[in-house]
Amino acid sequence: MAEYFLDHSITHNFWDRSYPPRLHIDSGDTVIFDVGEGSGGQVTPQTTAADLPSIDRSRLHALVGPVLINGAEPGDALEVEMLNFQHHGWGFTYITPGSLLASEFEAPYIHHWRVEDWGCVFNEEKAIVVPFEPFCGILGVAPQEDGRLNTYPPRRNAGNIDIRGVGRGARVWLPVLAPGALFSTGDTHAAQGEGEVCGTAVECPMQITLRFHLRKNMRISDLRFTTPGPAAASGAAGYYVTSGTGPDIYENARTAVRAMIDYLSSEHCLTRAEAYVLCSAAVDLKISNIVTPPNRVVTAHLPLSIFQH
Repeated sequence: MAEYFLDHSITHNFWDRSYPPRLHIDSGDTVIFDVGEGSGGQVTPQTTAADLPSIDRSRLHALVGPVLINGAEPGDALEVEMLNFQHHGWGFTYITPGSLLASEFEAPYIHHWRVEDWGCVFNEEKAIVVPFEPFCGILGVAPQEDGRLNTYPPRRNAGNIDIRGVGRGARVWLPVLAPGALFSTGDTHAAQGEGEVCGTAVECPMQITLRFHLRKNMRISDLRFTTPGPAAASGAAGYYVTSGTGPDIYENARTAVRAMIDYLSSEHCLTRAEAYVLCSAAVDLKISNIVTPPNRVVTAHLPLSIFQH
């Protein structure tokens, strides 16, 4: 079993089964990916809100790969062990034009975080710290269809899934859709609430270590994974929960997040923009009721342990 290293000197921000691999490996091999932050090098610790309108969105999601796994064929599955995530001490969250409450937060806003092994420091003075629970916002294999696909929507090949559970200790299974599988990853996050409501998480460059196993004839339709439970660290002190009720789950999510922003602004003296990005980094959206038409319930769960005094 060999170990390899891939830097981010060459990246791509599309899925394309014809794109040539940077690396060929065997089942059982390990790859260390040196992944840049999700903007493709456009955001630095010195970036301000005034800089955000000039970000070229066509450069987002700079992925490292592809990695070809020898012997992988459609009808197989690729198992990926998420072994280690090493941060570089800094991350950021900004409000994107496509966020959940985009029409209510039109002014550019960015928040910089200090990232430590024990947590992501949101506000030193108020002692607000979100646990460091890193994962790959994007991971996936080449698609089944020909042509070049953008990375924005998740698809059957996985891609921009933004699932917090695929962090350290998780095992992920992906359907092999093209010869060699052609795995790529990027958009690493130091922390994220389920939903990523402002459009970004704690975006953070990282060095990540993954081990690959080819599972022959393991036919699966979409991504599957096991996880050791990333919510355990943040949930120890309980939660403050808001809700939204109505026939439209998307609108219910908006209602629940608005209520959480109100709470954070009034009870913890945050600006509304600060509260919104904290929701994106720490608040989990859940479908709490979906079987009682005409109305459904979405809840937003804020872990109280992030407030350290």
